[in-house]
Amino acid sequence: MTPSPLAAAISSDMLTAFLKVADRLSVSAAAHELGMDKSVVSKRVAQLENKVQATLFSRSTRKVALTPAGEAYVEYARRALAEMLAGEERLRALRSEVSGRIRMTAPVSWGQRVLAKQLPEFLRMHPSIEVELQLVDRMLDIGGERIDVALRWTAHSLQELSAVQIAPVGWLLAASPAYLAAHGVPSAPDDLRDHNCLCYWRDSADDVWSLLPASEDAPDLALQQVRVGGRYHVDNPEAVAEAAMAGMGIALLPDYLCQDELASGRLLRVLPMWTPQTKFGSHIMAIGAPERMALARNRLLIGFLRDSRFRV
Repeated sequence: MTPSPLAAAISSDMLTAFLKVADRLSVSAAAHELGMDKSVVSKRVAQLENKVQATLFSRSTRKVALTPAGEAYVEYARRALAEMLAGEERLRALRSEVSGRIRMTAPVSWGQRVLAKQLPEFLRMHPSIEVELQLVDRMLDIGGERIDVALRWTAHSLQELSAVQIAPVGWLLAASPAYLAAHGVPSAPDDLRDHNCLCYWRDSADDVWSLLPASEDAPDLALQQVRVGGRYHVDNPEAVAEAAMAGMGIALLPDYLCQDELASGRLLRVLPMWTPQTKFGSHIMAIGAPERMALARNRLLIGFLRDSRFRV
């Protein structure tokens, strides 16, 4: 049931002041028990009277008495205050509760290769917590789909959402030994124009690659932007890595997808003195509504992920 605008406007402080004055029939006595000034109690009662649009007390120089409206309202006020306090207590409990379900989402490739290796340990550590994980590359509606924690490539999101860095992601260029033997090894970013290039591709803007010198010892080098081309366009990083290993070209890849292949020699670094800059950024971010990120179980998850070594 949606609360009425009137109910939403009345605070527990107003009700507490009203009920204390109603019980003691004295603003001074009520103020003494509440540990506040008489003026504060009077102000809160006046605010309540303004909200309910009724005079709740008749006042004279000698005493305070409930009006008929006050007498009619007092029991409703007691129930309303009890419900408010119970609700506030429940919210405090939720903020400290380490049980319940965490609804989360993550990019498909990072979720499969990296996150999936970490979550079992988190669940073993917290047997009262459940995790519901959706691996999707599209941006889910965090509020509409009741997502607690969205793990995303970047923090580009609505301003009212909180964002926390979770894990670094490095980007590099790689190709198979067979491709490089057949087509040559680029020695500068401009050489990429003459190669078949592969990347996570959504539209023509992805055909422009940006590279920065990897070392600060190369002050003469600056950001290079190169328009590349290729015969294979795919919107999945795993497919890009597979194409590179099949000798189809030079791939722009996140490090977690090719560490084993680089170590085994199935892929070789290309232009290692240059670091690709992508629209995805250099970190996986945890994004969520502040009130959900504040829940104890979600704080535990975010802390665990930040502390994880994220072995590929």
